[in-house]
Amino acid sequence: MSIFSRLKEGLKGVKERWSGGIARLFAGSSFDAAFWEELEDRLIAGDVGLELSEELVASLKEEVRKQGITSPEALRDVFVEKITSELNAVPGMGQPFPLTPAPQVLLMIGVNGSGKTTSAGKLALQYKQQGKSVILAAADTFRAAAVEQLKIWGERTGVRVVAQGQGSDPAAVAFDAWQAARSANADLLIVDTAGRLHDKHNLMEELRKIHRVLLREAGEERLQTVLVLDAVLGQNSVAQAETFNTILPISSVILTKYDNTAKGGVVLSIARRLRVPVRYIGLGEAPEDLSPFDTMEFARALMEGEDR
Repeated sequence: MSIFSRLKEGLKGVKERWSGGIARLFAGSSFDAAFWEELEDRLIAGDVGLELSEELVASLKEEVRKQGITSPEALRDVFVEKITSELNAVPGMGQPFPLTPAPQVLLMIGVNGSGKTTSAGKLALQYKQQGKSVILAAADTFRAAAVEQLKIWGERTGVRVVAQGQGSDPAAVAFDAWQAARSANADLLIVDTAGRLHDKHNLMEELRKIHRVLLREAGEERLQTVLVLDAVLGQNSVAQAETFNTILPISSVILTKYDNTAKGGVVLSIARRLRVPVRYIGLGEAPEDLSPFDTMEFARALMEGEDR
């Protein structure tokens, strides 16, 4: 199944609950004041955000006036173009992690339950299938279950997992994993960290320490700080991200559980407010359901009806 087909399949629920409503709205025969008001309301309700929703509606109105658009299909095509342009305004949006000298380091951060460990395992598998050598670091030393979960991914993928005992220093685990990755000439080191509430100062300081160690050892060009966000939380996820971004320089975003959200506009809100590229979106439980984020395919899959 192609990435586009997987996206269409994975986005079915989102289309039915959010973008499907917008597509049905576009199917109306007239673009009157009630239409524009309803469109703006649906965008805001879908977590696009107030400012961007107003801008999108105003921009669409202007295109209708300038181009003399009367067909719902033409307006929907313009809307897809607007979504794509908004996403592509963020440098690196919809592109893979940038190539760096080996070992490249992905530091996975986020709150509890966002899907960091699962995303780390899925990434390890995908990179391994591309012929890359990968090492996983179990720097979530607070939960024994997190270490075990990562070890299961290691066994499943044939990837080495560097771990220490529960309660050990997470920064020390990250350091050991870096040394192991460098000694093994690995292509990629993925560092899983404990989920932490963004308003807990001591936990954030610990995260800063892990980042400092990896930055010192690997250098800025190798290190990507990857924020894993739960799409179901909508605007709360964006608020979390803004707080994390004041603690560490976020390089990339992975948006998980997108197939479970009724508020499909959250990716647009992330693009507008964070200006950080989304690299992957989670569309299911299978390893291949962590899909590379392609802006044009995403916009098309989100808005296209089943008959197109």
